[in-house]
Amino acid sequence: MNIRSLTRGDGVVIGAAVLLFIASFLKLYSISGYNYDATAWDSLGEGLGVYMGGVIGAALIVVNRCLPQPRKIAGLDLGTVGVAFTVLVAWTMFWSLVDVPDSADAAAGTILGFIAALALAGAAVASPLVPALKVALVGAPALPSPQPYGGQPQGGYGYPGASQPSQPGQPGQQPYGAQPSQPGQPFGAQPGQPPAPQTQQPAQDFSPFWFAVPVARPLFSEDGAQAPIAELAPGTWYLAVEQRGATLVAQTQDGRRGVLQDTSGIQRG
Repeated sequence: MNIRSLTRGDGVVIGAAVLLFIASFLKLYSISGYNYDATAWDSLGEGLGVYMGGVIGAALIVVNRCLPQPRKIAGLDLGTVGVAFTVLVAWTMFWSLVDVPDSADAAAGTILGFIAALALAGAAVASPLVPALKVALVGAPALPSPQPYGGQPQGGYGYPGASQPSQPGQPGQQPYGAQPSQPGQPFGAQPGQPPAPQTQQPAQDFSPFWFAVPVARPLFSEDGAQAPIAELAPGTWYLAVEQRGATLVAQTQDGRRGVLQDTSGIQRG
């Protein structure tokens, strides 16, 4: 489980669930002239079915967010089930607040419970929709300064295009395809023929760059398979080597390449 994948919306869900749990131990109603101290736990249907139902829904949402792969219950996404729990609890608490028994007034347990349930359901529904709630809850650790493309960061993380120092006595690195005995000869040229004049390559629209993700995101295979081949974690620099429409081809530290489909909110180095 990766807690760095939690968002601000998940933080609101957790806080509202804690508030709902506290409200379950407070008085539900007050009756003038009577000492009425009933709480939600005096009825299991109220305590477990309503108040704890909201807490369970919040737990399902948070656990589903922390898991590397979404889990399903009876074909339904775990997070979707959790959202349904929270909405149902907010609906029930609303009518508990409206339909107060005769000669009684809603007390702290009912009022605070409704506020917590409303905040819980609102955050659960709005988290995937509101950009401010999709920001990572736990900030990524201090990232090292990204090295320019072709440089060698500390730790030996290599990638295609990294330049190698020239050995003593050698004129420099040979172009791809040149013969060892003829340094600098272009690929495909015949021995003895003068090298063709080099033409400047047209500028490319995309230049490789380093980036970090705000939350854990899957990396899919370049052949279009749906199963992720790796997971990009916050706090680590990855190399974007190619852009395909709205997606990026990224390379992990162990040399694996894949397609990052969700590029929203990435931090460029």
